Amino acid sequence: MLSQPNFCNSVLVVEDDDHIAFLLRFMLEREGYTVTVVTDGFKARDFIESNPPPSLVLLDVMLPYMDGFTLVTLIRENAAWKAIPILMLTSKSRENDIVRALSLGANDYIFKPFQPAELMARVKRFARV
Repeated sequence: MLSQPNFCNSVLVVEDDDHIAFLLRFMLEREGYTVTVVTDGFKARDFIESNPPPSLVLLDVMLPYMDGFTLVTLIRENAAWKAIPILMLTSKSRENDIVRALSLGANDYIFKPFQPAELMARVKRFARV
């Protein structure tokens, strides 16, 4: 029998860069989180529509097929997911991108390249193991 992930201490990482996704998975798992990584907007949408919510979503803005802004809206419109913290993790640093993400319902906005300790402090602020 396959075991289901424990969604009470889990993080959904939506990141299309393999190196960054690997680093995020390593950092989060080292802190005790169960991590699911999806690499494009369509896979993220499918995950959101067919799984219970995680403790936190780490979400890139620039993704294949569907951008992070659209995914924030999708998450906030999903009754089961709407209160889940969303941390945007992106190289888009223009003020209007930050304001747009926060206005759509993102809880925090972190720039790439990120500092690992700062990122983990922000993750821990929103998701508890």
